[in-house]
Amino acid sequence: MADQSFTGLLSRQIGNEFAASQQYLAIAVWFDGQDLPRLAAHFYRQSLEERNHALMMVQYMLDRGQDVQIPAIESVRNDFSSVVEPIALALSQEKQVTADIEAMFAQARKQNDALGEQFMLWFLKEQVEEVASMSTLLTIVERADNLFDVENFLARETVGDAGNDPNMPPTAGGAL
Repeated sequence: MADQSFTGLLSRQIGNEFAASQQYLAIAVWFDGQDLPRLAAHFYRQSLEERNHALMMVQYMLDRGQDVQIPAIESVRNDFSSVVEPIALALSQEKQVTADIEAMFAQARKQNDALGEQFMLWFLKEQVEEVASMSTLLTIVERADNLFDVENFLARETVGDAGNDPNMPPTAGGAL
Protein backbone atom coordinates (compact mmCIF):
# COMPACT_ATOMS: atom_id res chain seq x y z
CA MET A 1 0.00 0.00 0.00
CA ALA A 2 1.24 3.48 -0.84
CA ASP A 3 2.50 5.73 1.94
CA GLN A 4 -0.47 7.89 3.00
CA SER A 5 1.53 10.16 5.31
CA PHE A 6 1.82 13.83 4.41
CA THR A 7 5.38 13.24 3.22
CA GLY A 8 4.32 10.23 1.15
CA LEU A 9 1.51 12.20 -0.49
CA LEU A 10 3.86 15.13 -1.13
CA SER A 11 6.42 12.80 -2.72
CA ARG A 12 3.78 11.47 -5.11
CA GLN A 13 2.60 14.99 -5.86
CA ILE A 14 6.08 15.90 -7.07
CA GLY A 15 5.59 13.29 -9.79
CA ASN A 16 2.08 14.56 -10.50
CA GLU A 17 3.37 18.10 -10.96
CA PHE A 18 6.13 16.94 -13.33
CA ALA A 19 3.53 14.90 -15.24
CA ALA A 20 1.30 17.99 -15.49
CA SER A 21 4.27 19.97 -16.76
CA GLN A 22 4.91 17.39 -19.49
CA GLN A 23 1.22 17.24 -20.42
CA TYR A 24 1.09 21.02 -20.76
CA LEU A 25 4.23 20.90 -22.88
CA ALA A 26 2.56 18.35 -25.17
CA ILE A 27 -0.51 20.59 -25.41
CA ALA A 28 1.66 23.61 -26.20
CA VAL A 29 3.45 21.73 -28.96
CA TRP A 30 0.11 20.59 -30.38
CA PHE A 31 -1.16 24.19 -30.43
CA ASP A 32 2.09 25.29 -32.07
CA GLY A 33 1.52 22.66 -34.74
CA GLN A 34 -1.97 24.08 -35.30
CA ASP A 35 -0.47 27.58 -35.86
CA LEU A 36 -2.11 28.93 -32.70
CA PRO A 37 0.82 30.82 -31.13
CA ARG A 38 -1.06 32.46 -28.24
CA LEU A 39 -2.58 29.19 -27.07
CA ALA A 40 0.83 27.56 -27.46
CA ALA A 41 2.53 30.30 -25.44
CA HIS A 42 -0.09 30.00 -22.71
CA PHE A 43 0.57 26.28 -22.31
CA TYR A 44 4.36 26.64 -22.53
CA ARG A 45 4.04 29.02 -19.54
CA GLN A 46 1.72 26.57 -17.78
CA SER A 47 4.30 23.82 -18.30
CA LEU A 48 6.98 25.91 -16.61
CA GLU A 49 4.61 26.81 -13.80
CA GLU A 50 3.89 23.14 -13.06
CA ARG A 51 7.61 22.34 -13.19
CA ASN A 52 8.16 25.13 -10.67
CA HIS A 53 5.43 23.71 -8.42
CA ALA A 54 7.21 20.35 -8.38
CA LEU A 55 10.49 22.02 -7.48
CA MET A 56 8.83 24.06 -4.71
CA MET A 57 7.81 20.74 -3.19
CA VAL A 58 11.32 19.39 -3.67
CA GLN A 59 12.79 22.46 -1.92
CA TYR A 60 10.32 22.14 0.95
CA MET A 61 11.26 18.50 1.47
CA LEU A 62 14.98 19.32 1.31
CA ASP A 63 14.48 22.15 3.81
CA ARG A 64 12.74 19.71 6.16
CA GLY A 65 15.56 17.18 5.85
CA GLN A 66 13.43 14.63 4.00
CA ASP A 67 14.59 12.21 1.34
CA VAL A 68 13.54 13.29 -2.16
CA GLN A 69 13.12 10.88 -5.04
CA ILE A 70 12.25 12.21 -8.50
CA PRO A 71 9.80 9.70 -9.96
CA ALA A 72 9.35 8.62 -13.54
CA ILE A 73 6.15 9.79 -15.16
CA GLU A 74 3.73 8.10 -17.52
CA SER A 75 3.48 9.11 -21.14
CA VAL A 76 1.29 12.07 -22.01
CA ARG A 77 -1.43 12.61 -24.57
CA ASN A 78 -0.06 14.27 -27.72
CA ASP A 79 -2.93 14.15 -30.20
CA PHE A 80 -6.27 15.93 -30.11
CA SER A 81 -9.14 16.18 -32.57
CA SER A 82 -10.26 19.69 -31.60
CA VAL A 83 -9.03 22.75 -29.74
CA VAL A 84 -11.53 22.06 -26.97
CA GLU A 85 -10.04 18.65 -26.08
CA PRO A 86 -6.64 19.75 -24.71
CA ILE A 87 -8.17 22.58 -22.69
CA ALA A 88 -10.83 20.26 -21.26
CA LEU A 89 -8.04 17.82 -20.38
CA ALA A 90 -6.12 20.63 -18.67
CA LEU A 91 -9.19 21.65 -16.65
CA SER A 92 -9.77 18.05 -15.57
CA GLN A 93 -6.11 17.78 -14.59
CA GLU A 94 -6.33 20.98 -12.49
CA LYS A 95 -9.43 19.71 -10.71
CA GLN A 96 -7.59 16.48 -9.84
CA VAL A 97 -4.59 18.44 -8.55
CA THR A 98 -6.96 20.49 -6.38
CA ALA A 99 -8.33 17.30 -4.84
CA ASP A 100 -4.78 16.03 -4.29
CA ILE A 101 -3.70 19.28 -2.60
CA GLU A 102 -6.80 19.23 -0.39
CA ALA A 103 -5.93 15.66 0.66
CA MET A 104 -2.36 16.68 1.51
CA PHE A 105 -3.59 19.62 3.55
CA ALA A 106 -6.02 17.36 5.42
CA GLN A 107 -3.29 14.80 6.08
CA ALA A 108 -0.90 17.46 7.39
CA ARG A 109 -3.65 18.68 9.72
CA LYS A 110 -4.41 15.11 10.84
CA GLN A 111 -0.72 14.59 11.66
CA ASN A 112 -0.47 17.94 13.51
CA ASP A 113 2.13 19.05 10.98
CA ALA A 114 1.67 22.83 11.17
CA LEU A 115 4.56 23.46 8.76
CA GLY A 116 3.11 21.08 6.18
CA GLU A 117 -0.32 22.62 6.60
CA GLN A 118 1.08 26.13 6.15
CA PHE A 119 3.03 25.05 3.05
CA MET A 120 -0.10 23.63 1.45
CA LEU A 121 -2.08 26.86 1.97
CA TRP A 122 -0.22 28.55 -0.89
CA PHE A 123 -1.01 25.63 -3.20
CA LEU A 124 -4.70 25.71 -2.23
CA LYS A 125 -4.85 29.40 -3.18
CA GLU A 126 -2.96 28.64 -6.39
CA GLN A 127 -5.42 25.91 -7.35
CA VAL A 128 -8.35 28.31 -7.10
CA GLU A 129 -6.59 30.49 -9.70
CA GLU A 130 -5.59 27.49 -11.85
CA VAL A 131 -9.10 26.02 -12.05
CA ALA A 132 -10.72 29.43 -12.60
CA SER A 133 -8.33 30.43 -15.40
CA MET A 134 -8.62 27.07 -17.18
CA SER A 135 -12.43 27.21 -16.84
CA THR A 136 -12.40 30.68 -18.39
CA LEU A 137 -10.19 29.54 -21.25
CA LEU A 138 -12.44 26.55 -21.94
CA THR A 139 -15.51 28.81 -21.96
CA ILE A 140 -13.83 31.25 -24.37
CA VAL A 141 -12.85 28.43 -26.74
CA GLU A 142 -16.34 26.91 -26.64
CA ARG A 143 -18.02 30.28 -27.32
CA ALA A 144 -15.64 31.61 -29.96
CA ASP A 145 -16.88 31.88 -33.51
CA ASN A 146 -13.37 31.15 -34.74
CA LEU A 147 -9.91 30.47 -33.35
CA PHE A 148 -8.69 33.96 -34.22
CA ASP A 149 -11.10 35.26 -31.57
CA VAL A 150 -9.41 32.98 -29.01
CA GLU A 151 -5.94 34.11 -30.11
CA ASN A 152 -7.03 37.77 -29.89
CA PHE A 153 -8.53 37.19 -26.45
CA LEU A 154 -5.24 35.74 -25.20
CA ALA A 155 -3.29 38.62 -26.77
CA ARG A 156 -5.57 41.13 -25.06
CA GLU A 157 -6.33 39.53 -21.68
CA THR A 158 -4.27 37.99 -18.92
CA VAL A 159 -5.40 34.46 -18.12
CA GLY A 160 -3.93 33.32 -14.81
CA ASP A 161 -0.98 34.80 -12.98
CA ALA A 162 1.67 33.15 -15.18
CA GLY A 163 3.39 31.88 -12.06
CA ASN A 164 4.35 35.38 -10.90
CA ASP A 165 3.24 35.36 -7.27
CA PRO A 166 5.60 37.19 -4.92
CA ASN A 167 4.41 34.98 -2.05
CA MET A 168 5.21 31.65 -3.70
CA PRO A 169 7.45 29.20 -1.86
CA PRO A 170 11.12 28.92 -2.86
CA THR A 171 11.90 26.70 -5.83
CA ALA A 172 14.78 24.21 -5.87
CA GLY A 173 17.28 25.47 -8.42
CA GLY A 174 15.31 28.70 -8.89
CA ALA A 175 12.02 29.34 -10.67
CA LEU A 176 12.02 29.61 -14.43
